[in-house]
Amino acid sequence: MRPSVCRLTVALCACWLAGCAVGPDYHRPAIDTPSSFRYASPDAEVVDASTFQWWSQFNDPVLDGLIQRALDQNKDLGIAAARVDEFYGRLMSTRAALFPQIGANFAGGRSRGVPAPGFPPAVGNQVQLDVMASWEIDLFGRLRRLTEAARADYLGTQAAQQATRISLIASVATSYLLLRDLDQRLEISKSTLASRADAVTLFRERYGGGVVSQLPVSQAKSEYESAQAQVYSFQQQIAQQENALSLLLGDNPGPIPRGKPLTQLTAPAIPAGLPSSLLERRPDILQAEQALISANASIGAARAQYFPTISLTGLFGAASTALSGLWTGPARIWSFAGAVSQPIFTGGAIAGSVRSAEAIQKEALLSYEQTIQSAFADVEDALVGVARVRDQLQATNRQVDALTQYLSLARDLYEGGYTSYLEVLDAERSLFAAQLQQSQLQDQELAEVVSLYKALGYGWTVGPAAQAQTGG
Repeated sequence: MRPSVCRLTVALCACWLAGCAVGPDYHRPAIDTPSSFRYASPDAEVVDASTFQWWSQFNDPVLDGLIQRALDQNKDLGIAAARVDEFYGRLMSTRAALFPQIGANFAGGRSRGVPAPGFPPAVGNQVQLDVMASWEIDLFGRLRRLTEAARADYLGTQAAQQATRISLIASVATSYLLLRDLDQRLEISKSTLASRADAVTLFRERYGGGVVSQLPVSQAKSEYESAQAQVYSFQQQIAQQENALSLLLGDNPGPIPRGKPLTQLTAPAIPAGLPSSLLERRPDILQAEQALISANASIGAARAQYFPTISLTGLFGAASTALSGLWTGPARIWSFAGAVSQPIFTGGAIAGSVRSAEAIQKEALLSYEQTIQSAFADVEDALVGVARVRDQLQATNRQVDALTQYLSLARDLYEGGYTSYLEVLDAERSLFAAQLQQSQLQDQELAEVVSLYKALGYGWTVGPAAQAQTGG
């Protein structure tokens, strides 16, 4: 063997044994992100959302049951689970190419040939048993890069499944909270409707007795019909919300059981601040990173097409005219072969594949960076929402108290003849609107906490210092 051939053989073997693979190895890119959120606190620790049921802190067993039903029956979550199985099967198929492929073949037959003139027809048997093997030697890492990409795709679907799970839990929680808010606003509307019905009856009696004119009767009737329209509106919204929540549960549209009223639900304690490290395991960030890993590995698989493909094949078997003859020495047959395939001119096909893979990797990198930025924005929005909605609710609570007093004084002044009924109507309208807004803000305050858990992807534990800050 020539020295140059020997050196080439040794180099190829060393490269294979060293496990080298063409293309860039993945390294997590450095992303410029804040070290903490606006209200940084080192006293909050990440908790695995798969074991930490944060929604139980609302202390509503009915909500707990609805979320469990959704986790058991929701169709989107079932689809996500099936996709995980699908991509695991793809990983198995891709990885299988790294190993020798072995198969067996058994054939038997009997044939009759065309006889020659003056000779009897030739009749014979043929039996053959073969064991075949083939193996592509992954010298330049093409198959390893493909396997790396398939593994990243599989892990990405796992992250997507977890993201679907978190989104489902948040959707069920917010839908249930909205349903309880609508229930409460319906009760407020019915209470207002009953009060205005009493006013209509009272003014009709006074009008019949000649005490008042038709004007306050018409005013009271107008306000009654306005409240009646609100009742009908909330009844419609409740039915539609029940149908939407039923679909999240994986059920046909139908009624939804109720638990505690909105005012009795307790919001989970939130520390004064949360470290940005809580985002490290957010599923959509993990999914985006796995997409980047897959795209990075695909570059190597594309570049490996420039290099030779080396494959080995072998066959060992036996052939005989009788089954018993398969096991005698002369019946054995075998063959071994090696093949090297090297592209020479492809018209730019390989270069196009490499360029496409590099562009996809760049897209994945930008998408990864964008996902991280969006995650920070989601958390910041939720943190601001929790704080400011709570402030709005406290202001609205004070407004309701003030308007309740205002309505009482307006009625007293009207009964004493010191003001017109328009003053009473104005107070009633203002109080009714404030009570509806108060209920809506009570729902929104709890919904913002749900949004914070969803934005983080995982829950948190509140340490002693944070408990002292929050009063937990």
